[in-house]
Formats: sequence, structure tokens, C-alpha cells
Amino acid sequence: MNKETVRPLIAIMIGVISVSTSAIMVKLIEADSGIIAFYRMLFSVLLMAPAFLIRNLHELKTIQKRDWLFSIIAGVFLAFHFILWFDSLRYTSVASSTVLVTLQPLFAIAGTFIFFKEPIYLKTVIAGLIAIIGSVLISWGDFKVGGLAFYGDLLALIACALVTGYMLFGQEVRKRVSLTTYTILVYTTSTVTLLFYNLIRGESFGHYSAMTWFWFLMLAIVPNLLGHNLFNWALKWVSANAISIAILFEPVGASILAYFVFKESLTATQVLGGIIVILGITLFVIDISKVKKIISKKLLITEKK
Repeated sequence: MNKETVRPLIAIMIGVISVSTSAIMVKLIEADSGIIAFYRMLFSVLLMAPAFLIRNLHELKTIQKRDWLFSIIAGVFLAFHFILWFDSLRYTSVASSTVLVTLQPLFAIAGTFIFFKEPIYLKTVIAGLIAIIGSVLISWGDFKVGGLAFYGDLLALIACALVTGYMLFGQEVRKRVSLTTYTILVYTTSTVTLLFYNLIRGESFGHYSAMTWFWFLMLAIVPNLLGHNLFNWALKWVSANAISIAILFEPVGASILAYFVFKESLTATQVLGGIIVILGITLFVIDISKVKKIISKKLLITEKK
């Protein structure tokens, strides 16, 4: 692969490492899930605002109505993804939650087929069925442990569907809108959505410890600015499917961190189910040439534009 092809893949790798820290930080914060999500997005917007105002403010005049709409929808999806995923971490383990929330390829494959008419191959169907078996094993094991753990698994699965929708709509917008402008639009929409969500629920926006404010800020810097921003940048060349598959390796890093930070051990069903999920989805990209073709095709389209 040439340098232009490699760069998006390197960005995705760094992004995966960055988002692996998210679940750990969330569990360290003593605040409601909606508040955690709100400050994560608010600080992200504030940190990005100077660069946007200086370099990209003029771009707002050129954005099409369709891209405005898709950006707003993506922002709302992202807001509720965070709420539900953060809630799931209160009920189930980091390992179960991160494995289930990263089942994005199953949703992404269905979404790209329905909305963007991308073909589905037999290998994709087989990989999806294997991954579903793995997720059922995880959820069944948690159900046997307790109803709350199973409830957390359900929240993680819904959060997974929402973040996939966010990425699918973002993939379309990023073909025409710069990374900084797109991210500001989506993150601002998420922040406003979360603001009203917390106001309606009557949550407190203050009176938190200094350490809690530190973790709020770190959530914005590491998983968002280093993680999701790199994914958004890569969407210009790489499909949502490819990024969703790469994110599957987030649970590995998150589970290792959870073991050392929270002493969370893995049950046999979690290990077996997690391995089956990762193996199932990885089948989708065993032929790395397929990913190369996707990247090369996107690069060619971008160059012609």
C-alpha cells in the first residue's frame, strides 16, 4: 500500500487505542450518565472551537441542507449512544459492555445495504451469524449472573445500533465537509441534545470533585479528540464497515485495563463469547485486499473531485 493508503489505517489504529480508555474513565466518574456524556461533548466542542473559528467558519455557508440534516441526526444518535452505553457500564462488566457495543459491523452491514445499496456477500452473512452466537453467549452468561447484568447488555446493544447510525450518516457528510466543520456540527448537536436531556431529568451540572472534572476533561481529549476525530477523518477514505471492524479490538484493551483498575475478572462465557464475536467479525476482513480496494476507490473518487 502507498503512503496515502496507509495513513487512514494508522489513524484508525490510534483511534482504537484511544477509545479503549473510555469505559474505564466512565466507571471512575461519580456522576449520572447523561452528565458524563454532556461534559465529554461540551469540553470537546470548547477545545475544538478556536481552530474551527479561525480556519473553517466560512465553510458553514457552503454546506448543503442534506448535510446539515445528516449532521444533526448523527449528533442526536451520538448523544443517546453515550447515554445508553454509559448506563450499561453501571449494570454489566467492562468486558461485556464493550464487546456488545462494538458489534457495529452487524448494524453497519445492514445499514449500508439498506441506505447505500452496498452488496452483502455470503461470507458477511456467515460472519454475522457467528458474531451473533458469541453475543448470545455473553448475554446468556450475564443473565445467569443476574438480571441487572443482562439489562446492561441490552443497553449496550442499543447503544451499538445508535453509534452505527451516527457513523453511517457521518460517512455520507464527510465526502463533502471538512473534518473540523463536520465534527463541530455533530458534537455541538450532541451537546445541545444532552443539555436538554439533563435539564428535563433535573440533573445537577455542578458540585463535582476536582478529580471528576479531570476525568470529564480526559474523556473529551483522549476518546473524543484522539479517538472519534481520527475515525471521522478516516471516513473520507474508509467505509463505516472497515472502521466498525477495527473498533472490535477495543474490548481487548478495555478488558485488560478493567482487570488492573477494577480487578474485574472474566467468566468463561464472557471469554468464549468475546472470542467468537471477534473471530466472527474478523472473518469479514480476512481478505485484506478488500479493505485496500475500498480505500483505493475512495482515494480515487476524492482525487477526481
